[in-house]
Amino acid sequence: MNEMTAPQAASAAPAPVGPVDRFFGLTERGTSVGGEVMAGATTFAAMAYIIAVNPAIMSNAGMDRADLVSATALAAILGSVMMGLWANLPLAVAPAMGSNVIFTYVIVKQMGMPWQGALAMVAFTGVLFLILSLSKLREKVAKDVPEALKVGIQAAVGTLIVFIALRGAGFIVQNPSTYIAMGSLRSPPVLLTLFGLLLTPVLVAVRIPAALILSIAALTVIGLFVPGAGGKMVTTLPSAFLSWPRWPTSTFMALDVGYLFSHFLVTLPLLFYFLCAEFFSTLGTLIGVTGAANLRRPDGSIPNATAAFATDATASIVGPLLGTSVVTAYIESITGVQAGGRTGLTSLTVAAFFCLALFFWPIFVIIPPQATAPALVLVGVLMMQGLARVDMTDLATAVPIVLTLLVTVLTNNLINGMALGTLSYIALEAALGRGAKIPAMVWGLGVVFVVYAIVIAQVF
Repeated sequence: MNEMTAPQAASAAPAPVGPVDRFFGLTERGTSVGGEVMAGATTFAAMAYIIAVNPAIMSNAGMDRADLVSATALAAILGSVMMGLWANLPLAVAPAMGSNVIFTYVIVKQMGMPWQGALAMVAFTGVLFLILSLSKLREKVAKDVPEALKVGIQAAVGTLIVFIALRGAGFIVQNPSTYIAMGSLRSPPVLLTLFGLLLTPVLVAVRIPAALILSIAALTVIGLFVPGAGGKMVTTLPSAFLSWPRWPTSTFMALDVGYLFSHFLVTLPLLFYFLCAEFFSTLGTLIGVTGAANLRRPDGSIPNATAAFATDATASIVGPLLGTSVVTAYIESITGVQAGGRTGLTSLTVAAFFCLALFFWPIFVIIPPQATAPALVLVGVLMMQGLARVDMTDLATAVPIVLTLLVTVLTNNLINGMALGTLSYIALEAALGRGAKIPAMVWGLGVVFVVYAIVIAQVF
């Protein structure tokens, strides 16, 4: 009898303890409720900057900043809860950096699209992404878009984020001779931004927990004593530090679907951008986070990947209904994984912290651009890391990437950069006798950009 029970005892896995353990598989994944809560707190600290940064960016499109704080937090709550309960992965979800910049500065301010129409376009992209997520088409999309175009677009958006952040903080100004120049070092707000540009990367490099949000908080407090424009300080004290959460009344259900369809040809390249940005951002985050957590299956596949993709897509439909841009899984989730997060309980903890943040919206509203600019610069730098994956000695790869990046920044227009990058890729591949290897999707995108250029030339 002893000979039979010994092997059984040795091979038996620990039994789950309680309904929470059974639902999330805590014991199976080698974690605990306490460990998951600590991991969720760590992830929230790493990504909490979005509550300040997203409203600061999107309010430049003419949207109410206080409502944007609520919309940002509510979108993060919804996405993170779905990711936790449906996909059971330690991934936090919130409005995406990069897409909010394109939404505000390219679509609304440069192209003149009303923000209500832009929200409708983002929601429509979410619908397309949901269809892709629930079908086998997503694998084809991931395979067909060349690495040069993916890296070029990501690096271009990262560079554009840096430029816009520095310009918004007054660190970069217009100059009649050189077009742009650095702001005067006699200006206190410029000096505050410069201090932040030196402080923030140091905090990140030495792995200070919650480095970005700490940097934003420190610069905001210092701004209380730094003179700004109009005789006021850079930071002004809020009327209250705590308040009941406010519903985003001005942005909720404000979508203008009619504008989307009446200007469909103009918005088509933008739909492609948002679709690719959302898709590949989610894919990269899933691969990175599940790999760090050792959650991938023996064949390399990601558990509950369809649910994770569908969660992102659904959140990107609901996000615009609340009043924010694309919602996606955050690569900062890897900090929670490093702290021990292995299940969806980590995501639920992140959602709980975003619920708490809703009560502090008066503080997030008064954060100045000088405090958020250094954090945005770091985000832009991280978005350029994909350049390390490509061979820049190959002209067929380097030219599309460099054209996409430089033309985007120099013209302040992502679509211009995407168009030249795509068309140069097609031209180089065809000239090198590799035209047959160009995916049909890329040929189609080239046609879309040509049509777009013709339409824009007639409109402007």
